Amino acid sequence: MEIIPAIDLLDGACVRLHQGDYDQVTRFSDDPVAQARSWQAQGATRLHLVDLDGARRGEPVNDAVVRAITASLDIPVQLGGGVRSLERAEDLLACGLDRVILGTVAIEQPQLVTELAGRHPGRIIVGIDAKQGRVATRGWIEQSDVLATELAERLSDAAIAAIISTDIATDGTLAGPNLQALRAMAEASRVPVIASGGIGCMADLLSLLALEPLGVSGVVVGRALYDGRVDLAEAISAIGEGRLQDPVEHMADLA
Repeated sequence: MEIIPAIDLLDGACVRLHQGDYDQVTRFSDDPVAQARSWQAQGATRLHLVDLDGARRGEPVNDAVVRAITASLDIPVQLGGGVRSLERAEDLLACGLDRVILGTVAIEQPQLVTELAGRHPGRIIVGIDAKQGRVATRGWIEQSDVLATELAERLSDAAIAAIISTDIATDGTLAGPNLQALRAMAEASRVPVIASGGIGCMADLLSLLALEPLGVSGVVVGRALYDGRVDLAEAISAIGEGRLQDPVEHMADLA
């Protein structure tokens, strides 16, 4: 299972939001490029970028920083946030990104997801961000009536590379992942699922190994890395060795 460090961009800085609230911002670094290099040096095999300005406004704001990051790294980089047109997605892919993540358009323009996935095999991911099981859109500002599991099942036939499943209630809280919601998403999806939200310690990461057989292939980690609660190199080693602590207990949690 791949551990993917996250860099959330807001006004060119590296930040984290609490439960997606733009009024609860923690600023970690004014140099996202240096932070990206640091994650690569610690063993990251992929980097996850979120353009928070793009997600909220629906227009590019941090492209110069994104280009600087992709140019400075050897590992693949994926980005989500405000990608709501074919032209925008292809511009991002052309500027060095390995994959782009579509969120709001997955509900508003599902045919665009299918078209982009067909034009760029293996390079389109769908981000499904859910609150109480229902999909939120436009930077989590708007709430839909669509069930996250239904959207995952519907888009599994669109030839996308993966689904990133974010539980908004746990995102940025360090309180642990929503294992039951992740299990439901993995069972609904026929493509790999990447977990996002709530990771606060090594035990939280190891708990996800019980879901790996169901298709959970990776996990995005943000605040726990910045706060020093999780050491990236140590986590990569532990996950790589498959050291699941108390597997019986974790499987009981998922029942």
